[in-house]
Amino acid sequence: MPAAAGNGSDVRRMEIRAYRPDDCAALTELFYETVHSVNAADYSPEQLDAWATGSVDEAGWNASFLRHTTRIAEIDGEIVGFADMDESGYLDRLYVHRDHQRKGAARALTDALECAVDAEKYTTHASVTARGFFERRGWRVVRAQQVIRHGAVLTNFVMERENPK
Repeated sequence: MPAAAGNGSDVRRMEIRAYRPDDCAALTELFYETVHSVNAADYSPEQLDAWATGSVDEAGWNASFLRHTTRIAEIDGEIVGFADMDESGYLDRLYVHRDHQRKGAARALTDALECAVDAEKYTTHASVTARGFFERRGWRVVRAQQVIRHGAVLTNFVMERENPK
């Protein structure tokens, strides 16, 4: 599904497509780089290292991507973001490359998932960094929570949005 890339100065076209297993390695790399760059304003280096260790179970991620509805954002054949949602409407992962923030990829990915997954409501565990994005799209915070990863405490937010159908 083609989607116009964000701001007016970006004349490239963004393509939203389904996940393919050969995407997995690129997605794990994009995940690590995004966490360690984009989220660095809101989390400490220790928290970033705990969240994205650099060691991902690719077979496990691939299986998860295949079980979920997973979409990839590409610009000129380059993967710039990805997102996946399970059949209940839980948005598991949403990551956009640091060079493509605020250009429409996250919006296009979430729109594509919400069109593909007809759930009563959508839920996610949003990072401090992503909270504003979701709030601007009509999601509300259900509660803040602390999660422990590799001994580090990270704050995130359980968020939800009713399906407007």
